[in-house]
Amino acid sequence: MKITKFAKKEEIQRKWFVVDAKDVVLGRMAVKIADYLRGKNKPIFTPNVDTGDFVIVINADKVRVTGNKLEDKKYYHHTGYIGHIKEETLKDKLADSPDEVIKHAVWGMLPKNRLGRAMIKKLKVYAGADHGHTAQKPELIKITK
Repeated sequence: MKITKFAKKEEIQRKWFVVDAKDVVLGRMAVKIADYLRGKNKPIFTPNVDTGDFVIVINADKVRVTGNKLEDKKYYHHTGYIGHIKEETLKDKLADSPDEVIKHAVWGMLPKNRLGRAMIKKLKVYAGADHGHTAQKPELIKITK
């Protein structure tokens, strides 16, 4: 009889990966990133343990969307005051803070609990091509268009 092997927190070996977001569709990229953050690419994946890796996203300002999402997709947040709900289009959000657009898309694909909050902290997003994690020797993840 075989015994199921469950991952333990101290046994996990984390790797670093880099994703180039230039001309890559936002949703397809977010799915791939969420899988690596959760650890679903590893054979030791356990749903209740954070087995994921670190992911670096570069060129976040050059991400691509399909259809009319640049004008139609809206991001909302509330200031806390009555009637003060703010809305911003994807086009404006990409111009101001492209890193938040990618983080928001990936966060939508992670669990909404303390495990998901730990996973999203392993995501590093940069608008340009430079990142400060060359010492970790990240591997490139190729995402098809």
